[in-house]
Amino acid sequence: MGEIRHRVGIRGSAADIYELLTTDGGLSKWWTSDTRGAGQPGSIIEFRFGGSGPDFVVMELIPERLVRWRHSGDIPGDWKGTEISFELREDEKQTVVQFSHYNWSSSDAFLAHCSTKWGVFMMSLKSCIETGKGQPWPDDVHIDFDE
Repeated sequence: MGEIRHRVGIRGSAADIYELLTTDGGLSKWWTSDTRGAGQPGSIIEFRFGGSGPDFVVMELIPERLVRWRHSGDIPGDWKGTEISFELREDEKQTVVQFSHYNWSSSDAFLAHCSTKWGVFMMSLKSCIETGKGQPWPDDVHIDFDE
């Protein structure tokens, strides 16, 4: 099975990063500006990119330490059954975000595309905390002409 992993050090508190990962307003600042449904475990978050996009069930929340979601829709099809986790580790200099998007059924060009895009969005999360301005979709860095 395929897996995407990124590790990013962010000069900011785990509490501030956790808020960006667990609220509609926070998620809208760094991933996609069209986000709704964030909440407690069991809630479904709808992320929209130009009208369509993935839905995720919130599986687990440990304040300032862990956020875990499971893909719950049909779009995009290759994401079906995948899970995402954000592990937060704060020290005196930074908070390290360990991102994983796992349980992919195959390793192909779409997985490679998504890996690069997740890297773009992890840098958007970092920028959101460190400068106060992220680059959520549709203002993100585009990596090919099909976006």
